[in-house]
Amino acid sequence: MSEHLPVPHPFHSLIVKWVGGHEPVAAPAASASPQVTGAVYSTSRMIRILGTVFAGLLGLAFGSFLNVCLSRWPEGESVVSPRSHCRNCDHTLAWWENIPLLSWLALRGRCRKCGAWIGWRYPLVELAVAALWASAVWRSLTGTDAFAPADWVWLILVEAAAAMALAWLLVALAILDAENLWLPNFLTIPGTILGLVVTTGHEEFASRVDGAPSLLRALLSALIAIVVCAGLVLLIRWLYKLIRHREGIGLGDAKLMALLAAWLGLPGALLAFGFGAILGSVAALALLAVPAGRRGSESWAETKLPFGTFLCIGGIVSSLWRQPIIAAYLRWSGF
Repeated sequence: MSEHLPVPHPFHSLIVKWVGGHEPVAAPAASASPQVTGAVYSTSRMIRILGTVFAGLLGLAFGSFLNVCLSRWPEGESVVSPRSHCRNCDHTLAWWENIPLLSWLALRGRCRKCGAWIGWRYPLVELAVAALWASAVWRSLTGTDAFAPADWVWLILVEAAAAMALAWLLVALAILDAENLWLPNFLTIPGTILGLVVTTGHEEFASRVDGAPSLLRALLSALIAIVVCAGLVLLIRWLYKLIRHREGIGLGDAKLMALLAAWLGLPGALLAFGFGAILGSVAALALLAVPAGRRGSESWAETKLPFGTFLCIGGIVSSLWRQPIIAAYLRWSGF
């Protein structure tokens, strides 16, 4: 009889965790052979490596494009034209001066014509996007095999694409807030809507596997998370204004928390907020200890910090490791 038992798909345990069920234990198929298993493992591992490398290279290219956006959006310029150029002398870059990361290294971080410093932001953004995209694909392809059904392949691709989109958004918002104290609505609001669509669609797919529709439940849960997280920042903003009689936190931070809640859920967004608060506190203490880091003649209490940048870093940490961090906290706290 054992040869007729279905062999569970490698992602079955993941789907069961999504819907909160318990994974049944099935006997291994009697017909499985070491040769076939070894071939499947070898093929899936090669696909995982090649997919990760391709995602990393694609991340370098999209990180380079993001650098163009980060330089032109604050100035209200088009990201399409003119061609990439030095912002100091307007020298139009040749194709070999525009290769992600390699060109910056070859030019030693300076314009070939005028020698102006290009800045560390360019290679760091490209590396960050490449690393996060490679990580997203590596994690999504974990446990795949050569005989995965088409539906599962599409699920894997959607999961990876969603993680890549979130990483791109968070890197963009982190840099914009760090350089300009600006969290633009054209990124935070569409990003929140996209996160809402992705998370509810993901939950709906998982519920179909379990046989219990949950689209409305997932949508309601995501909306509650958005309201709670945005409301938390708005409450802090109101209390600060009540005590200090001036603005202490921007509305953009509330919209960013809504974005994080839409993508990561309530526990993940609160984890990101906790990391952001810790990083912000460390930065504030650093400014207190090193007055030269303040802008102009501002006092320590008047110095504006890019809290959105710290929230984005917390969001990246939460998107990668929220499950083990939350599980470790629950064990530590005794819940």
